[in-house]
Parts: sequence; C-alpha cells; structure tokens
Amino acid sequence: MRYYIADCHFFHGSLNRQMDCRGFADTEEMNNYMIAQWNRKVRWNDEVIVLGDFSLGKAEETNRVLEQLNGILCLVEGNHDRFGHEKGYNAARFKWIRPYTELKDNKRKVVLCHYPILCYNGQYLRTDDGDPRTYMLYGHVHDTRDQRLVEQAQDLARHEIRTRPDGTQYPLPCRMINCFCMYSDYIPLTLDEWIMNDKGRQRRRMTNK
Repeated sequence: MRYYIADCHFFHGSLNRQMDCRGFADTEEMNNYMIAQWNRKVRWNDEVIVLGDFSLGKAEETNRVLEQLNGILCLVEGNHDRFGHEKGYNAARFKWIRPYTELKDNKRKVVLCHYPILCYNGQYLRTDDGDPRTYMLYGHVHDTRDQRLVEQAQDLARHEIRTRPDGTQYPLPCRMINCFCMYSDYIPLTLDEWIMNDKGRQRRRMTNK
C-alpha cells in the first residue's frame, strides 16, 4: 500500500501557537501524537511518500523519529528539510529523496512536489469515462490564505470549457490535492483516500460560501 502526507513539521513547536495553531502542549506531545497516528495506519511493508517539510529537528533528533515510524519512506524535499544536509543524518531511512517526481498509482499518474503546481504535466488527460488520469499532490501552503488562492485558481480552471475535435465540450480538468497532515489528523492516506478527503473539504467550502 502507498500513502502520502505533507508538512508534518516534527520539532516545529511554534506551529502549536502560530499559523497551524495545532494546540499541543509542547513539541514532545505533538511529535508523540503524530508518530502514534502514523503507526496506527502504516505497516512496515507500506510505502509512505512525504511531500516535504518532514522535520525541523537536527539530524540526530530526526533520526530518532524516523526509527519509530513504520513503513518504507520516501521524501519529496521541502524548504524546511535541512536535516538531510547535516552531519550524522541517516540517509538510509529514506528509499529516495527527490525535489520532484512523477509516479503511477493504480493506473493514474501522480505529480509530486512540495509546492503546488497549477499547470502540471498531464493535467488534461482523462480516462474513457471522463475522470482525471493525473493528480497533482502537494504541501507547503498548509491551511492558509495561499491554500485559498490555490482553491480559487482551481475553480477558475474547472470552469474553463475546452472543445474536442468532434465538437463536444468538456471542462478543463484540475485535480490538485493538498496532502496537509492536519487535513487527515496526521494520518498518511492513499491516493483514493486523499481524493475523498479533498472532495469532502471542497463540498464544505462551497456550502459555506
């Protein structure tokens, strides 16, 4: 099984009071909760792709967290993942570390980057049933005003009508999903689970407009 998650920010204690307002008493409580939530879902033979900003801890601190997490881990580097360049960091815990990658997930293409990409590779591809064949998974923006801007951009893209050579029309596909850890209560999710999670959030957003 393959899972995805973004912006765990282990050891980033200020997120309990600022931006995310996670509400944990301290960094230790936050780290312990995220480890427990992760291991509730992930088994040792599962793959977890972290979409950046895994840890703000030092190399040795981050190593201790990595040792406690289940799964085969992969990292799409984020702007806060500085531990990977420090002496003492155990690089063997990650199967691979990349700034950007494209993979297949159950016959669907996934574009993976820490940063949201509005015009992503394969965006226009659809299945014979009209469903999107490509998903852009990202992090970085958490649940901030920047995420609202991404949502607005997607709304505009989806209302753009394209015409096929046979004259039939269709809306422009745009399936960008923010895999922000707080959206899943810090639990890594499969692509299908993130699709359902995202649809639920978007329904609530449209209802509250």
